Amino acid sequence: MAASARRLMTSLDDVARAAGVSAATVSRALSGRGNVSASTRAKIQKVAADLDYVASSAASSLASGRMRNLGVIMPELHRWFFNTVLTGISDEATRAGYDVTLYNVTGDPEVRREIFSAFLRRRRVDAVVVVALELSEWEEMELQRLEIPVVIIGGTSGMLPGVAIDDLAITELATAHLLELGHQVLGFIGGAEGFDADYKVPSQRREGFDRALRRRGLPTHPELIAEADFTIPGGFHAARQLLGQPGTGMTALVAASDEMAIGAVLAARELGITVPEELSVVGIDGHELGALFELTTVDQHAQHQGETAAKLILAAVESGAERPEMLDLPFDLLVRRSTARAAATPHR
Repeated sequence: MAASARRLMTSLDDVARAAGVSAATVSRALSGRGNVSASTRAKIQKVAADLDYVASSAASSLASGRMRNLGVIMPELHRWFFNTVLTGISDEATRAGYDVTLYNVTGDPEVRREIFSAFLRRRRVDAVVVVALELSEWEEMELQRLEIPVVIIGGTSGMLPGVAIDDLAITELATAHLLELGHQVLGFIGGAEGFDADYKVPSQRREGFDRALRRRGLPTHPELIAEADFTIPGGFHAARQLLGQPGTGMTALVAASDEMAIGAVLAARELGITVPEELSVVGIDGHELGALFELTTVDQHAQHQGETAAKLILAAVESGAERPEMLDLPFDLLVRRSTARAAATPHR
């Protein structure tokens, strides 16, 4: 008999008979809950494996009061950060034996309202992770009404716990690296205003850039500020705009994402500007493509953000707590070959 067919036919009672114990003991042993000796649990697990038994999710939910399902709400699916965070959440959930249900909050306000007012209230999830959304007061209240653990990655919230990096500090670190190398005139490629509607990364990263300059008594040059969409093509076109201006004296460039920084490196290459001899470039993210371009970056450990949030929220589920702890997450400067000391005389 095929394994898949045998698995469908095997019941909890079959495992109990084969192991010589009650069905209740099998349920406790396989769920990891209840008082079952180590030897009995090991015996039951071996019998279940031999019979290709897979516990019914519906039966497990009835027995435990849990769906073993983690809800994730995020505003984007196709961008690197969100995909990488989701990978971290999914990996940790899988290790803990949980499924993941993804809710994509689009730009349609009706869809967004439906997710918070109807989808989540169907109680098909044990906890919710919100990724980089600025929640309205009504949305926060709806999440609290679920009476299940909720954690936010990035974004802002007045009432709900979260894990986050300091986007202002992360950009200040990237900028300070260039200043320590002796660069005095810096350009900046940030996110367009539309990207600030929810997760506030563009405004915070711009402020980090400005703050680093202020600390050194240096001005921000408005003509050396450009906006893009966090993509390589967007960074390429923004960098061409900045690099095409004559006589600016710009010797270094901070990009608010690694993808935009890579676009800037490609734009410099097209214009015959050498990196880092004539132009130092630093990004933010820790994108895997950064190593291929030898890009200096501040790694925000996006996958670790997802893993950490999932660990916190699942620990709260297992312990019966409604409110996981709040955490500030680490970030690290990775110095590669796209940055170097400023030349004594600027090439541009």
